[in-house]
Amino acid sequence: MNINDYINSGILELYVAGQLSETESKEVYDLMLKHPEVLKEVLEIEAAIVKLTASVSPKKDISFNTIKGRLNNNSTSGKVISLNRSKTKWINYSGWAAAVVLAGGLIWTINMKSTLENQIQTVTTEKDFLEIQMETSKTDLAETKNLLNIIRDKSIINIPLEGQAADPGAYANVYWDKKDDTVYLDLKGLPEPPEGKEYQVWSLTLNPLTPTSLGTINDFIQDDNKIFKLKNANKSQAFGITLEPAGGSPTPTMEQLYTLGVLASL
Repeated sequence: MNINDYINSGILELYVAGQLSETESKEVYDLMLKHPEVLKEVLEIEAAIVKLTASVSPKKDISFNTIKGRLNNNSTSGKVISLNRSKTKWINYSGWAAAVVLAGGLIWTINMKSTLENQIQTVTTEKDFLEIQMETSKTDLAETKNLLNIIRDKSIINIPLEGQAADPGAYANVYWDKKDDTVYLDLKGLPEPPEGKEYQVWSLTLNPLTPTSLGTINDFIQDDNKIFKLKNANKSQAFGITLEPAGGSPTPTMEQLYTLGVLASL
C-alpha cells in the first residue's frame, strides 16, 4: 500500500466526519498506529475543521447604538408627533433591536460552543493517541528485550546469509532455536520487494540438495524492525531466501535467490 496515495484518497476526511463503516474506520485506526504520517494527517484535518468553524462566527458584536442610529435616520423630520405616539414607536423599535442583538448573541454562542467542542475533541484525540503510542512503545520495548534474550542464548544457532546473484549487496541473519523448532529472521538487509512479490524462506539439506519452504514474508513492508519468526522442524543444513510471486512458489526460483547461508558446523 502506498501511504501517500492513501492519504490523498479522501478517506481520512470521511473518517474524521464519521462517515465510514466500522470496518473502514478500524482500518484507518490501525494505519494511524503503524504510520505516524497518517496520524498527523488526521490531526491536521481535525484542526482545519476547528479553524473553519471559528472563521464563520461573527467577528464583532452587533452595536445597539448603530441600530438605534439607523432607526433614528428613518424617522420623519419636520413633523409634529405626539409624545405618546413617539414613545410607543420607540418601544417597538427597541423590542425589534433587542431581538436582533439577542439573535446575534445566540448565533455567536452556538458557534463558540461548537468551536470549543471541536477543540476539546481534537485534544482528546491527541491524548488518546499519545497514550496508545506510549503503550505500544512499552510493548515494543518488552518484545525487543525478549528477542535480544533469545538471540543471545548460547543454544541459539546463528547463520549469516550472504547476498547472491539477484542482489550481491543483500544480507540477512537466521537465529535457529532448535529447542522449540523456531527460526528468527533479521531481514533488515533485504530491499523492499516490488508489488506482487514476497520473500520466501527455505530450509535446505545439501546432499542431495532439497529445499523445504518455511513460508513467505507477506508483511515485510509494514514491519519496521524487519524481524520475523517462523517454525522450522527440519534438519536444516542451510537457509536461503528467494523473491517469489505473492503467496509463494512450490520450489525456489534460483534466478531470484537473494541470500544463502550454510551452518558453520558443516
